[in-house]
Amino acid sequence: MSNTAPRKILVTSALPYANGAIHLGHLLEYIQTDIWVRFQKSRGHDCHYVCADDAHGTAIMLRAEQEGITSQALIDRVSQEHQQDFARFGVAFDNYHSTHSEENRHFSELIYTRLRDKGHIATRDIEQMYDPVKGLFLADRFIKGTCPKCKTDDQYGDNCEACGATYTPAELIDPVSAISGATPEVRTSTHYFFKLPDFARFLQGWISDDHVQPQIRNKLMEWFESGFNEWDISRDAPYFGFEIPDAPGKYFYVWLDAPIGYLASFKNLCDREGIDFDAYWREGSDAEVYHFIGKDIVYFHALFWPAMLHGAELRTPTAVNCHGFVTVNGAKMSKSRGTFIKAATYAEQLNPEYLRYYFAAKLTSGVDDLDLNLEDFAQRVNADLVGKVVNIASRCAGFIKKLGGGRLSTHCAEPSLVARFVAAGDEIAEHFEAREFGRAMRRVMELADEANTYIAEAEPWVLAKQEGREQEVLDICSVGINLFRQLMVYLAPVVPAMAEGARTFMKLDSLDWSSRQELLLDHEIAKFKPLMTRVERDRIDAMIEASKEDLVEEQKLKETPKGPLADDPIADEIAFDDFAKVDLRIARIAKAEYVEGADKLLQLTLDLGGETRNVFAGIRKAYAPEALEGHLTVMVANLAPRKMRFGVSEGMVLAAGDDDGIYLLEPHSGAQPGQRVS
Repeated sequence: MSNTAPRKILVTSALPYANGAIHLGHLLEYIQTDIWVRFQKSRGHDCHYVCADDAHGTAIMLRAEQEGITSQALIDRVSQEHQQDFARFGVAFDNYHSTHSEENRHFSELIYTRLRDKGHIATRDIEQMYDPVKGLFLADRFIKGTCPKCKTDDQYGDNCEACGATYTPAELIDPVSAISGATPEVRTSTHYFFKLPDFARFLQGWISDDHVQPQIRNKLMEWFESGFNEWDISRDAPYFGFEIPDAPGKYFYVWLDAPIGYLASFKNLCDREGIDFDAYWREGSDAEVYHFIGKDIVYFHALFWPAMLHGAELRTPTAVNCHGFVTVNGAKMSKSRGTFIKAATYAEQLNPEYLRYYFAAKLTSGVDDLDLNLEDFAQRVNADLVGKVVNIASRCAGFIKKLGGGRLSTHCAEPSLVARFVAAGDEIAEHFEAREFGRAMRRVMELADEANTYIAEAEPWVLAKQEGREQEVLDICSVGINLFRQLMVYLAPVVPAMAEGARTFMKLDSLDWSSRQELLLDHEIAKFKPLMTRVERDRIDAMIEASKEDLVEEQKLKETPKGPLADDPIADEIAFDDFAKVDLRIARIAKAEYVEGADKLLQLTLDLGGETRNVFAGIRKAYAPEALEGHLTVMVANLAPRKMRFGVSEGMVLAAGDDDGIYLLEPHSGAQPGQRVS
């Protein structure tokens, strides 16, 4: 890639919701994005990184009410907390804004009215549950009652966590509002819909034009082939958000104005810095726009968002880059195990740059989940950053101070070696550009090994004891510092604080990518100070314990558990004959996918060794679909089919549950699909 023609690049990360703290699962995305942005800036490109808090919705309105403050006061406080967390981890936004801003109101109304005037907005009446006490319509998650299938109480309005059944809120037994406890009423209201099917042909072309990763494209095409529905973009008052033009009492649904927040934050930056907004967002712009997001919100970003932009005569994203989820020690982040770690809790115990490097070392351009193995984390950071990279500078600096008065040699003793390190920057740059950070880090550490081998074989500490060999020692160590400088140029996007310490030590104006081309000859360096200390296991343990303490505080705020298992360790007994009727079978999960419109469901295609079954399971919060495919599980094979609003469920998978979530039962690997469990 040439560095002679600066590119105009706008980069965004998904907007964190202004209703909770940043944790390590969130940080993966912001660190990944920040590394890519820092690399682009290091290459001399005109790159802007913007983000904002996603500040609208019923949940924020209700939390503010619960705390006895205004919604504005809540989102202001959370925004400050979020920005503090991001700053701790070196995430350097050019602008951090809020969706509750005049810029966002302007662009939300602009896009909506353009879509409306072109006939892409429809209205129709729908029936919803209504809380007569609070005076608001209830989303499914704000309705609780007894499951109509297994009769477990205190279940949400769309899915039973006990048996996995799905249903409509109207089917719940004794439904109540989770907000007030009142019995909901069914009321009719007019809603506004974005006619997504109008853009089917456009989206088919857009999806196929390398705007998303291949794995994401395949998933999008599945949705495309199953047909699009119109998207409900309105909510009724009271609602914390923007009122829809010409529709009193109707508000934009939070997911409509959230991605528009990218435009709003960038416009806020443009007005402050004198940047030409239209040069980035007009149709046909030669600027590049990249969104970094998690794979769980791809539907909104790769279908609704480009369709909205296209319909409103604005440019669409150059690429939507999706990443996977974070697991800790091979498992879903867990509060009880102390592995659901908040950003602030981590930063109190450990250097944030450890995490930046570890994430970079494991990141690819794909959407696979990333495991934070805490043992590997400590070993890799200690071996790579401390044992390899910092070691080069620490071995050489003292000799240069003692023998050269703090100045490097006037000539390079190993020009071909340094030249190889310089040339390696082209390959490393390609890896950074392609978001293959793990490959970039492996190449950097190969160079670090080569540098350490050179110094070890030259043995300057031995030569320093021999009379008349001082210049040789100075030459060797000067080469070492030059090699160290190359490595820090390549690592600067990943560990910017460490790089700043290295820049100060080497008395350099910059560690930008092009700066590596010039050799450091007769160059003064400062006294060496440790640039990175080792990861200590006791600090990791302290972080885990502190995370458990966070859980204790949160539990104090929760209600007393309800349901049949809350008071008694064992539920009501059943007769053996009743149990014998249950046909449990081994099944292989042939396919797993998200269910559009369901917050908790996954759709599973189960292979029973000769036949397949379609089953809906309420396990979405615990598993990504890709992680399930190919695994064995246990299902109830003779359960009567149940017709749901998403399709027919032909059985039930077995799962265990605790405070951390739901876990599918998985038989021994020797089991075969279709075998009966006895």
